[in-house]
Amino acid sequence: MTAQELRRLYLDFFAARGHAEIPSASLIPENDPSVLFTTAGMHPLVPYLLGEGHPAGNRLCDCQKCLRTDDIDEVGDASHLTFFEMLGNWSLGDYFKRESITLSHEFLTKVLGIPQEKISVTVFVGGGRDDAMIPRDEESPAVWESLGYPKERIFAFGRKENFWSMAGAGPCGPDTEIFYDTGKEPCSAACSPACNCGKYVEIWNNVFMEYYRAADGTLSPLERKNVDTGLGLERVLCLLTGKQSVFETELFVPVLEEITALTGAQYTENERAFRIIADHLRAAAFILGDDKAVQPSNVDQGYILRRLIRRAYRYLSDLNAPPLAMVTIARKFVEQYEAAYPELARNEAFICEKLEREEKAFRKALEHGLKKAEKFLAALPEGGILPAEQAFKLYDTFGFPVEFTQELTAERGFSVDMEGFHALFAEHRAKSREGAAQKFKGGLADSGEATTRLHTATHLLGAALRKVLGDEVRQRGSNITPERLRFDFNFARKMTPEEVAETERLVNEAIAAAIPVVCAETTVEEARKAGAIGVFGNRYGERVKVYGIGEVSMEICGGPHAANTSELGRFVIKQEISSSAGVRRIKAVLE
Repeated sequence: MTAQELRRLYLDFFAARGHAEIPSASLIPENDPSVLFTTAGMHPLVPYLLGEGHPAGNRLCDCQKCLRTDDIDEVGDASHLTFFEMLGNWSLGDYFKRESITLSHEFLTKVLGIPQEKISVTVFVGGGRDDAMIPRDEESPAVWESLGYPKERIFAFGRKENFWSMAGAGPCGPDTEIFYDTGKEPCSAACSPACNCGKYVEIWNNVFMEYYRAADGTLSPLERKNVDTGLGLERVLCLLTGKQSVFETELFVPVLEEITALTGAQYTENERAFRIIADHLRAAAFILGDDKAVQPSNVDQGYILRRLIRRAYRYLSDLNAPPLAMVTIARKFVEQYEAAYPELARNEAFICEKLEREEKAFRKALEHGLKKAEKFLAALPEGGILPAEQAFKLYDTFGFPVEFTQELTAERGFSVDMEGFHALFAEHRAKSREGAAQKFKGGLADSGEATTRLHTATHLLGAALRKVLGDEVRQRGSNITPERLRFDFNFARKMTPEEVAETERLVNEAIAAAIPVVCAETTVEEARKAGAIGVFGNRYGERVKVYGIGEVSMEICGGPHAANTSELGRFVIKQEISSSAGVRRIKAVLE
């Protein structure tokens, strides 16, 4: 089975059962500042999971592009990936546990042909903190038993294993997880899907979203019960084809062969390096290939992108790859995925241009880093130990992997204070996560009044910029907290003070005009003909929501909006700065 066959089997199965197939959303979250990337299939659907009506109906399915970097240092083993595809199906207030579980069972056993005896499941045992005691899920195990699953293959666990929630505020609920039994011997008499021994591999997660978790952790019932499921495409493909690693599937083999052709190195002798190169450049190709045009930079999504590219380049350098090998590999991924994700072909020139530019820049950084390393080592006594602070500086400032630093020092008869390095690294990671959590607290996912007003203001801001700077101006990203909005747009130069003042005036003029904000559901084609702003192509489903603000603005959008511009308050631009090459950024507030 190929990946494309698996995608179609899944989507066709659910489409035949009343689910509307919706296209993958962007890797860059739309109006969700809680995360840098779309990390799960449910992220683009949060407004609908919270009660808003979806234009395509209350049964949906898709194959969503996702990216996670929490475990980036684990990439190189048999299973960890940064970019991955998540097959998902949703019920928005329609069916619930029984039908969801039955559909999953039918797809796995009848469509994919997985023997039922190879499947084990977990369910929620109930409990939680004192302020959120949640009842035991009695229905899910009963449904599994009615489908022929014996009690010994139905495991009950607590909140850690079987209660799904977002990192911050948002919809949540108990889940039932489906595992494939690899046939390995149990690690002990207590062996279960909660072990990490490798006997059980999770393949599907069905979340029964019954609650809303506030920022302080308290739970309240949702107005309607929803189902959100996720089936990892790469993991299931690996199991169905009998491979030991996702890198042995047809998703990666052509690229691994390309790396060998470019370097002369063999995969079997350089397994970890090949996997890191392939994984990171696949992720980079998808980020660069996204229509939101993220570029390498030192902040936010651009920083993650830069880290992926530079890490891949370092390992290619170790294999003595020729110049622009990254471009060749990225083209291979475009060729492989363009049928499923046409945006990669549309943006291929952009992908290659940015990879080439980043390679040239990093080559210089490596040279400077090596000079700094030589200075550090020259100051050490014979047989000395490189201080942790210096090893971490080489890692953090110049992008040297600590393994590279260890090899460099060993060649000269030195060693590295690895215990100190790991302590600094752990401290750095904790601060980064804490900073990210603080930076992106709140956001449109909670549909709060402040963020709703700021979100509505971005429509007015975009319209004003087009009037002041030209019709070619388009949004390139946004980040909205209850305190302020951040709006990125394509423009080649710094705005003049007069242009900033006129933009601010136009927004406030629209606010003062007390214009109603009107929503209409229509088709993509009708929205295009009417002049609605939007990134057309494969991004939207057949029906979309178009928000009109008089003659000022008309945009395709899915987030919450104020009912009238008079609700917004006074709009003030605080800053206009560069975001990246060809992209400017405005920070503004409502007073």
